Amino acid sequence: MPVIDLGMRCLLEIHGPDAVRYLNGQVTQDVRLMARHPQQALASCITDAKGRLQAYVTLYLHDAGRPAIRIEAPADLRDVLLARVSRYLIADDAEIDDISDHYRLLHLIDEPTQEKDFSHARFGIAGVDRWLPADADLTDLTLWDQEKAERLRIQNGIPAWGRELTEGMLPPEAGLDASAISYQKGCYIGQEVISRIKSAGKVNRRLGRFLLEGEGVTPGSVLTDESGTAMGEITSIAHPHALGYVSKKGFGQTNFCVRLPEGTVVAHAVLSQPDQR
Repeated sequence: MPVIDLGMRCLLEIHGPDAVRYLNGQVTQDVRLMARHPQQALASCITDAKGRLQAYVTLYLHDAGRPAIRIEAPADLRDVLLARVSRYLIADDAEIDDISDHYRLLHLIDEPTQEKDFSHARFGIAGVDRWLPADADLTDLTLWDQEKAERLRIQNGIPAWGRELTEGMLPPEAGLDASAISYQKGCYIGQEVISRIKSAGKVNRRLGRFLLEGEGVTPGSVLTDESGTAMGEITSIAHPHALGYVSKKGFGQTNFCVRLPEGTVVAHAVLSQPDQR
């Protein structure tokens, strides 16, 4: 049973009679779905009024005497996310607590869901998130190193914050509309722009997976066509697997070039996309 220690995360808890209604107006997912599947983690985006990404988060339904929703994100988003989620909380009967210092997050691959676990294909395959006290003893666990976890993520085409996911991008560019956006739930901040993108079916770039025929490619390497015209950029590598963005003029192309001082590496586009939950 592979165990990945994700360490200390940003973890906020919102509770109160209006918590679900309020949060439903802040995130792209339908928060009400959590009541039907209480042990299913829910991936979601938080966007600004222009539909641009401010945070990519995971939601959990927590009930320990009082129903609450917990919001998880990378630790470096802690201050930004707390300010953003609290910004519109004016007349609603809800409170937000920052509990980031109290817990750490483990992810277990191919593990049956236990009572306090949350099902989440965080790395593109079946797994569960398990929250432990911040000072929990992990010495008896066999932990994957971060390089192995990163390889699994890239191989399965899962975007990561700070690599494929950055503030100000449009979520559909990374394929997040497939699993982190509800188009049926109604209004939220940025909803009009996100819905317009779906209706038009147009983005200026798309996240893709690649197989590399050669060494030397690094994040930031430019994808080109045979003539040398820029077509995109590599964002993450676990050789021979890579992730990167392809610009609109490269849509539908199956082979790209990465030109290096010592020669050219071919990057084959992998057309199938996993469910990015």
